[in-house]
Amino acid sequence: MKFDSKEFYLLAKSEPEIPLICHIEDCLNILEQLITGFPNLPVVKKNLFWRVLAACIIFHDMGKAHDEFQKLLHKSRNKWLGQRHELFSSYFIYQSSLEEEWKDKVCYAVVGHHKSVSDLNEFVSANYLWKADSSWACEGDLDFQSECGKLLQNEVWYILKRYGYFKENDDCIDIGKYLKQEMGKQHRVAHSDYFFILLLVGFLKQCDHLASAGIRKILNIYPEDFDFVYNNELYDHQKKALLSTGNVILSASTGSGKTEAAFLWLVNQLHIRGQGRVFYMLPYTASINAMYERVDTAIGHDKHRVGMLHGKLMQYIEQRMSSDNSVNIEEKSKLIEDFKTLVTPFKIVTPFQLLKHLFGLKGFEKGIAEWSGGYFIFDEIHAYDSKTFAQIIALLQFATRYMDVRVFIMTATLPMFMRKILADSIGKHINIVAEKSLYRKFERHRIKLHEGLLSESLDLIQRDIDRGKKVLVVCNTVEQSQNVYQNLFIPVNRRKLLLHGAFNANDKNRKEIELQNGDIQLLVGTQAIEVSLDIDYDVIYTEPAPLDALIQRFGRVNRKRLKGLCLCHVFKERNKKDLFIYDENVICRTLDALYIIEQRHDGIIHEDELQSLIDEVYPMWEKKQQDDYDMTLKTLTSFIDRTLSPLVYDEKSEKMFYRQFDGIKVLPVDLIKEYRACLEQKSFIEADALLVSVKESRLWGLLKSEDAYEDSFYFENIKKLGCKNVYIIKRVYDSEIGLRMNEVKNIDSDQLCL
Repeated sequence: MKFDSKEFYLLAKSEPEIPLICHIEDCLNILEQLITGFPNLPVVKKNLFWRVLAACIIFHDMGKAHDEFQKLLHKSRNKWLGQRHELFSSYFIYQSSLEEEWKDKVCYAVVGHHKSVSDLNEFVSANYLWKADSSWACEGDLDFQSECGKLLQNEVWYILKRYGYFKENDDCIDIGKYLKQEMGKQHRVAHSDYFFILLLVGFLKQCDHLASAGIRKILNIYPEDFDFVYNNELYDHQKKALLSTGNVILSASTGSGKTEAAFLWLVNQLHIRGQGRVFYMLPYTASINAMYERVDTAIGHDKHRVGMLHGKLMQYIEQRMSSDNSVNIEEKSKLIEDFKTLVTPFKIVTPFQLLKHLFGLKGFEKGIAEWSGGYFIFDEIHAYDSKTFAQIIALLQFATRYMDVRVFIMTATLPMFMRKILADSIGKHINIVAEKSLYRKFERHRIKLHEGLLSESLDLIQRDIDRGKKVLVVCNTVEQSQNVYQNLFIPVNRRKLLLHGAFNANDKNRKEIELQNGDIQLLVGTQAIEVSLDIDYDVIYTEPAPLDALIQRFGRVNRKRLKGLCLCHVFKERNKKDLFIYDENVICRTLDALYIIEQRHDGIIHEDELQSLIDEVYPMWEKKQQDDYDMTLKTLTSFIDRTLSPLVYDEKSEKMFYRQFDGIKVLPVDLIKEYRACLEQKSFIEADALLVSVKESRLWGLLKSEDAYEDSFYFENIKKLGCKNVYIIKRVYDSEIGLRMNEVKNIDSDQLCL
């Protein structure tokens, strides 16, 4: 499209200079790709929706045609006075030939494409003179109608005419009255036009943000991207997944190719329904990182169509690319931004990355819009507590009921009562269960129960180490894992490693890489080992834990089923601190189930009998868990139904969302010097990667005893003084053992010096 000088005069951006007409065209380019990428849009009149969205794009920045704002963009002296350009766009919407029935919807999305309605209302009340209160006018007060008179109307209508819109009247919107009306008629899920407006707001923001970021192409995912799944002969449950349409719940043994089954299901959905964004959900950072590397490599790293999102993404990207000198800071930042946008069609995420949108966090409309007609894959669904499980149920209900999302849920160890809750939440679905003969092929573990504490039988573990076996030891607390690790020894030419939650991101990532690449004979850790790390050991020694957690721990032994039957040693007695981690009744029922296995089958775990044992251990939740589930589900669904409204953001809901993460980042005294050096070098990601997560209650106790304090770190940042506030904790930390909560460390004088 060719433009003349008159159109090029109006700017949308100043650095670099981007004419308004070019920005509109860039946004419309994104829109055309959205139409292709979201064929299953959850609105009745899809073509109408895209036409209305196009109108939003065309009008959204017309308010930038204010003479003073253009002076600002052209770097001339001006009296713009920090006004909101999107408010002035409404002036053109209501004067235009745009269909009357569309004007309110278009105006709502356009006016709110940067700020919430309440923020805009506060701005208008604080900055513009009200006609009714003109007696209170002071010199310098702004009047919205007078400011509209400064709009470069000829230039605007010249552009709008190009898109088929003409001026029909000289009306000027009463912006204060309009915003108050919009605040009064909060949109509810039950309203007939709710999702039309929600998606209009979400996709307008997507188009504007992507175009402004210089993104010209949105990527898609295709069935042939998963041809790698056919490299091995397919199991029966995988073949059924390939032929299944709609929602699926798959039950299959650990290691039987559930992930491949999910990909085959996805291939069929893409063939039948077409495009849709894919969200592969896992509970833990380590398993997300591993799955990202696996899928990204399989689909083709150079294609950049696989992304991921979790709380430690920046540290992961920094560490993964640290050895690649060809990748600069800008490329790393762009990769992270692409992961956060809908540019990448296949994302591996924690459920919290999706759940935050249901809590109405700022910009949630963009996130929910991305779900439209998409595909959710849930892996390790067993790993969540009752509160998180309730939130996932609310997510599934919303996504399947309103967003035309298709769901694939896979599990090996899910209690039947939870499976029923899942089934009810997604409605019509297909149940796929792996054939019994396959379960028998996956028998690879033999249980051996021991009296007493694990820590009292280190000689037994040491014998296996001395015999050259690869030994895995899993404890229930960080402190116990540290003690066991320090009291077990390996030959000089072999290596051992400790993994738990009290390492900083740097050390944790390094250890996970060592596990993947190195020959670690002895691995000691906590629940962190239960996650999908691709490790394979000969024998395991573990403290007592719930049956589903133990099965995950056992899964790190004889992973490839090449070693016959491997021993899984479980100690019956619990440490005192374990009582705060696992419910005593669940542990007792688990030990009963393990005793049955030991007596009935000489300790051999028959995979096809695990479901009945899981159901005995978990007939239902314990009362507190049930109460937590009921309250969480009721609270969130009520919020969604009554409060979740486009362009309405609630600080209380945001605090409620983040409050559930029981952890605060702290800086051990041993790392003060390194932290300060990172800030001075402007290596902010590396600085954050030095922090260690501790429980909030633990920190408050340390603050009270003066074993922790808050400190400020100052540094130069782009010609101004920057500052980071962080909690300092007076405890020993080293990269091998992690944070030692029982060892006090006072601050050395060299740590205090710059």
